[in-house]
Amino acid sequence: METNSKPSFSDLGLSKPILDLLAKMKFTTPTPIQNKAIPMALSGKDVVGIAQTGTGKTLAFGLPMIQILSQGNGMGLILVPTRELAMQVEEALAPIARAFQIRTAVIIGGASMHHQIQAIKRNPRIIVATPGRLIDHLEQRTIMLFDVKLLVLDEADRMLDMGFAPQIKRVLQTVPAKRQTMLFSATMPGDIVQIATKHMQLPINIEVTPPGTTADNVTQELFIVSKSNKKVLLEKVLQKYTGTVLLFTRTKYEAKNLNRHLQMAGHKSAEIHSNRSLGQRKEALEGFKSGYYRILIATDIASRGIDVNNIELVINYDLPDEAGNYIHRIGRTARAGREGHAISFATPDQGLNIRDIERLIRTEIEVSRHPEILAEQFYNTRGTGPGAPRSTKTFKPRSQFKSRSTYGRR
Repeated sequence: METNSKPSFSDLGLSKPILDLLAKMKFTTPTPIQNKAIPMALSGKDVVGIAQTGTGKTLAFGLPMIQILSQGNGMGLILVPTRELAMQVEEALAPIARAFQIRTAVIIGGASMHHQIQAIKRNPRIIVATPGRLIDHLEQRTIMLFDVKLLVLDEADRMLDMGFAPQIKRVLQTVPAKRQTMLFSATMPGDIVQIATKHMQLPINIEVTPPGTTADNVTQELFIVSKSNKKVLLEKVLQKYTGTVLLFTRTKYEAKNLNRHLQMAGHKSAEIHSNRSLGQRKEALEGFKSGYYRILIATDIASRGIDVNNIELVINYDLPDEAGNYIHRIGRTARAGREGHAISFATPDQGLNIRDIERLIRTEIEVSRHPEILAEQFYNTRGTGPGAPRSTKTFKPRSQFKSRSTYGRR
């Protein structure tokens, strides 16, 4: 007989001490990825989990790792693509790990090698690392991975997108062959399949959200606007939405310039990208979390690890270079069951970019016009990439843009 009862952490095979800690931390109901991945991980199986940003992946691999390590020897290694995500993962797991006398350490670029070496000498049993800095320590022989019992590759698709394939390969060759491996990714490209096939032992595939699935409670809106009108439209949007705003630009230079523009206009804003030092990035993120900064401007390379539950609005000031990053970006709002909104600015020649995104998310994004800003005609350009012949460029208006004037409607 089927029941409608909600899943519970107590049904997943977790130990009583962990269940007691989760109760104190107000975690009551596991997310779908936690509900499926935790029992498999506790049984010692390799796991490939396909789940989007904000679905609770950290506890899905972190709780089994802590329980398994608390019952025996060895260490856990968690590889993540960015510094911010590494700090976020460690921050989430450290309070639970400490209850079992398990030390954690973060190994990331931009931080003091000396301090990291001192942390390694204290024998942490869980290390959260970015691939590049971990390789630095391996080459300097300041860290050994012969005792790794559990390996996690978190946001593996993003690590590969960022060019970390050689570093990941080096780590996989360095850790013991006899280990448990968990791989989590939002998508399943061929490179991920190859890793699972070559470096994992009969992994259990868990897919809680098909690739291209956006968060349930996020609404989406699109403006077609010339590059010269973007800042004007941005000011109008920021007047309407008064809550916290996460704004994405394509380049770090655009992020810097836009931050300067917003600050001069009287907004409390900060920027986070690869040109900022680790200290500056931490200050910006903490200020955004605390509410000191209302607006955080980020590039895709620095966006992983921005885990703030009360973001009201995500603005794609520039469309992402890759359609898949659109899902990651807008997934920063509507977290933890809340509602959120995402607005994208597209220039008239970005018709194909929008179609790539809509094809991925299997939804047409509602197009709006602002009553005070001249609406741009939306064109579909083909053959405009490097080396394309000029004669292949065609223009095709998007018919739905003509029929909608929806600004102000949620």
